[in-house]
Amino acid sequence: MLHDFDKVFVPVFVAMSTLTILPIFLAMTEGVAEDTARTMGRRAVLTALGVAVVITLGGQALFRLLGITVDDLRVGGGLILLVLSIHDLLFGMEKRKSEGLDRDGGVVPLGVPMIVGPGTMTTCLVLADSYGRAQVMLALVANLALTALLLENARRLQRYVNPAVTRAFGKVMSLFMAAIAVSMMRAGFVSFFHAVK
Repeated sequence: MLHDFDKVFVPVFVAMSTLTILPIFLAMTEGVAEDTARTMGRRAVLTALGVAVVITLGGQALFRLLGITVDDLRVGGGLILLVLSIHDLLFGMEKRKSEGLDRDGGVVPLGVPMIVGPGTMTTCLVLADSYGRAQVMLALVANLALTALLLENARRLQRYVNPAVTRAFGKVMSLFMAAIAVSMMRAGFVSFFHAVK
C-alpha cells in the first residue's frame, strides 16, 4: 500500500545517507574535469541501483540458500548497523567512507559501498519482507534519483555547502541509523521470543 511509503522511504534514506554523499563526492572529484565527475556520478548511481535491485529481488532465495530467516537478518543486520552508526558518531562518517578513494571510483567505492553499503542492503531486505518488494523498489528509485540529482549538480552546490553543517547532518543521520538498528534487533528478538513460546 502506498500509504506506507514513508515507512519505507525514510529508513532507506537514513541507511543510504544520501546527503552525506555530496561532500565525499566533491572531495573525490577535486581537480577532475566536470564531465568526468558527472560520468563518475552516473556510473555510481547505476551501480548502486543494480546491486540494490539484485539484493532486494533475490533476498528470499539467498535466505533459503544460506538457511537463515528474516529475523536472523534483522538481528545480525541491526547489530552491524549499530556498530557502523556508533563508529560514525565517534569517528566521523566522512573519514570511514573516504578511505581508499581514487579517481576511478565511480563504481567502487562510490557506488558500492558508499551509496549502497551493508546498511542499505540489510534495510532493503528487511523492509521487503515487511512492506513488499514494490514499495522498497520505489523507495530505492526515489532515493537514488535524489542522489543522482545531487551528484549531477555537485559543482553548482559546492559553493553553498557548509562543511560544519554537513558534519552535523552526518552525526544526526548516524543517530537515526542507530535507532533503526535497535528497532530491527528488537523486532527480531520479539519474533524469536514468540517462536519459542
